[in-house]
Amino acid sequence: MIQDPKRKYIPFVPIKRPNRTWPDKQITHPPIWCSVDLRDGNQALVDPMNVQEKLELFHTLVDIGVKEIEVGFPSASETEYEFLRALIDGGHIPSDVTIQVLVQARPHLIRTTFEAIAGAPNVILHFYNSTSTLQRKVVFHKDMDGIIQIAVDAARLIRELSEPVIRSGVDLRYEYSPESFMGTEMDNAVLICQRVLEELHATPERKVILNLPSTVENCMPNYFADEIEYFIEHLPSRDCAIISLHPHNDRGEGVATAEMGLLAGAERMEATLFGNGERTGNVDMITLAMNMYTQGVHPGLDFSDINKVKEVYERVTKMKVGERQPYAGELVFTAFSGSHQDAINKGVQYMRESASDLWEVPYLPIDPSDVGRQYEPIIRINSQSGKGGAAFVMQTYFGYDLPKAMHPEFGHIVQLETDRVGTELKPERIYQLFKDAYVDLEAPYKLVKHAFTETTDDAGRSHVSFRGTLRHKDTVFEVEGEGNGPIDSFFNAIHGQKMDRFTFVDYKEHAIQSGSDSLAVAYIQLRDSMGRDYFGVGVDHNINLAPLRGIISAINRAVSG
Repeated sequence: MIQDPKRKYIPFVPIKRPNRTWPDKQITHPPIWCSVDLRDGNQALVDPMNVQEKLELFHTLVDIGVKEIEVGFPSASETEYEFLRALIDGGHIPSDVTIQVLVQARPHLIRTTFEAIAGAPNVILHFYNSTSTLQRKVVFHKDMDGIIQIAVDAARLIRELSEPVIRSGVDLRYEYSPESFMGTEMDNAVLICQRVLEELHATPERKVILNLPSTVENCMPNYFADEIEYFIEHLPSRDCAIISLHPHNDRGEGVATAEMGLLAGAERMEATLFGNGERTGNVDMITLAMNMYTQGVHPGLDFSDINKVKEVYERVTKMKVGERQPYAGELVFTAFSGSHQDAINKGVQYMRESASDLWEVPYLPIDPSDVGRQYEPIIRINSQSGKGGAAFVMQTYFGYDLPKAMHPEFGHIVQLETDRVGTELKPERIYQLFKDAYVDLEAPYKLVKHAFTETTDDAGRSHVSFRGTLRHKDTVFEVEGEGNGPIDSFFNAIHGQKMDRFTFVDYKEHAIQSGSDSLAVAYIQLRDSMGRDYFGVGVDHNINLAPLRGIISAINRAVSG
């Protein structure tokens, strides 16, 4: 990198818009969506899709709900031509879907394109030529008048060739792109588009799509929004045009460019799944759509099974969706940070307790289940995780609702393990740590056998008698006691033994399976004479036996520690 980049690079000069209105607007409805996956996306692949792969992706786009799909550049190659014919001749195009074909503003390519679309019921013919200052200077060596003439001649030929096609019953519509619009002087962009509208005889009843591409993203999104607003205000035949955008992502701002362009008045969006496209890609249709969804605006597209869309995309394009790709990446709904995990856990509990219809979970902008990801991990455990993360995993994956007071103790056990191994712990390993520390701890004390007897006096008060056999290392001894319940009778039974130096602090119990065969899990909190707390966990089909196992678990943890 050079020390003074302005000596090498020409900064974008924004147009002056003191009375801009777009910053005060909101996106309240979705744009017309047009997928360019099969053209822009395909041409950017290392190994372009074959016909079968294109067909599968085409049907995936239809299933999502895309109604306008650019299917290729049929005059560019035999492969592109054959795919278009396969779509048409094979009856793959639903009656409510319009295919779009791209062609340069060159007469022989236009004629070939008309041959290729024969038999398609609904077609958008998309033609273009480059208009930017840089392209005029470096590539075409023409002034603006020469560039306008190219577009006008193409529009005139297209109009002439389309008349018999339209009379035959085909719904043929027109689209024009001043390629590299973002780098074109706005008055020149307005002029060339107005001339095209006139040549195509555009009317309010039969509008022409004017597609304004940021072919190479070279300015900030707010500058682009100013361009769009200026263009719309100064286009004489605005009521005869549908304003479309085709953002790229060279500055990493494609989504912001698209959103601000919609605020500025655009009505249509050309985009690709996961932002596939040349260089850094096109704007990502999924991110744009789901961003609207999080603001209460249904995008008119269905991503309720985003994993399936991702699987098809990765298979047919041979591209990989990044782990941090918004809404679809493996880790986008995952929290490793302890404070994030705690907030998510509390948010989930709040949603459960409040029974609110509104989604209010910190750090999760949408409910993962809305895109079919409810079974994927939200909280994952590594050395950065906090005390609540392990408890969340135990509840989410295994049904154990640990008392809040127990979170720090179990969290510390998990933290020691993550520090030891230096990697993420999978839920199964966390569960095993839990079992080893609490459930399967049967030494030095073990309950060998037991019996309860319950009676009720004349006042309806319950009296429970406990008799049992305990083992301490190699010593077996009998105990018995009475109380107002199983826990009280057991504590009275071990009175006088070395086990009774603990005070009962708290108890929580719940089922971890549904139905008559459910397991009961009991969490016991004991405190020793020094004021130190110990937790134990008991699991059993018998609801009376689970807390006893929990008490012994807590005592074993205390005397073993």
